[in-house]
Amino acid sequence: MASTTALTADERKTRQRAIGGSVIGTALEWYDFFLYGTAAALVFNHVFFPTMDPLTGTLLAFGSFAVGFVARPIGAIVFGNYGDRIGRKRILVITLMIMGISTMLIGLLPSYASIGILAPILLTVLRFVQGFGLGGEWGGAVLMSLEHGDPKKRGLSASWPQIGVPLGLLLANGALTLFLWLTDDEAFLAWGWRVPFVLSAVLIAIGLWIRLHVSESPEFEKLAAEGNRVKHPILEVLRTQRRELLIATGSRIGTDVAFYIFVLFVVTYLTQMVGVEQTTATLVVLISAATMILFIPAFGALSDKVGRRPVYIGGAVGALLWIFAFFPLLETQNLALIIVADFVGMLCWAAMYGPLAAFTTELFPTNVRYSGASLGFQLSGILGGALAPIIAVALYGRFESWLPIALYVAAMLAITIVSVVIARESAKDETVLTVEEARR
Repeated sequence: MASTTALTADERKTRQRAIGGSVIGTALEWYDFFLYGTAAALVFNHVFFPTMDPLTGTLLAFGSFAVGFVARPIGAIVFGNYGDRIGRKRILVITLMIMGISTMLIGLLPSYASIGILAPILLTVLRFVQGFGLGGEWGGAVLMSLEHGDPKKRGLSASWPQIGVPLGLLLANGALTLFLWLTDDEAFLAWGWRVPFVLSAVLIAIGLWIRLHVSESPEFEKLAAEGNRVKHPILEVLRTQRRELLIATGSRIGTDVAFYIFVLFVVTYLTQMVGVEQTTATLVVLISAATMILFIPAFGALSDKVGRRPVYIGGAVGALLWIFAFFPLLETQNLALIIVADFVGMLCWAAMYGPLAAFTTELFPTNVRYSGASLGFQLSGILGGALAPIIAVALYGRFESWLPIALYVAAMLAITIVSVVIARESAKDETVLTVEEARR
């Protein structure tokens, strides 16, 4: 692909549209996903699990949250396989519709008081559908941005869809915080929390319009023209890319655990263990998420200059050390110190998440990249983000101390550090985007 200086005006516009479409579409999908996670921390224990004590109800709400992570590898297998065979663009349109419709239906779901046990069952089913759609989203969005981008700035190009995570988190928490302020506790539990979910119908329309106007990845078009597609990409990954798959999975486990502690469990910890008001807890997360929108691409660009591994490892080591200061700062109940605690934690996470997309996708050749990168990314979600809030709540319930939680996070980050250390450095590898034969 030509360098940036050689691009025509039309080519530059195409590249910008592809990256912009990936960012906006991914932000909308993560909005759907995080809306559920925040509601699980604040609402679902009352609306769908009201017969339990508060801590058990929260644990069950997070259990339904974890179901989405179980579905994500299934989505990664299905959509990754087709994304490598028929193209990235068409799959991204499908995943957006699946996520949006399931989120809207959650907002319309009757409560436990109305339909009994059927309410949490349907909630869990819809969460599974959410996760299934998201399983195919990340890989396609990252590849559209990376494969349209400058080959010499892959870290920066691939990091743009990554800001969809804090953008989606910002939108989700912002929407719920708005209705917390606009309603009293009774009205918020009755209908206020539902409005942000139903608004997904509007977001679907916006996202579809954007994605339908983005061109297919040039790397995939080249792959198809040369006849180098494989019939069963996911089987090819499992047969020839097992080491790369393990590295992709291990490298994200600690990243995922740290993230869900810093943005999800922190809300539960502040409101139920420390005694901070809900609006204050969500405000802390909003501040951290907003600043990460700037830092994620900055770390992605830095990885183009100094390498993926140094930036990634630096963030993981920083998060491992910071977690032992994180909880004591939360327990001060001082808003400024709480903001500092979450901001520094999220900064360390951004140092991992910025280069993560390029690091993961560069492990795999083009003709199985969607399948390999998606599966590795989503498998780590089960071991990382799916279990992190559940384990954290269970550890606190057992020991009534933050220290076991910090030790758990540190252990998961150690797995990430080892995985990145044993990986090859690919930032300066000019052949990473070259089409390769999958059957070696």
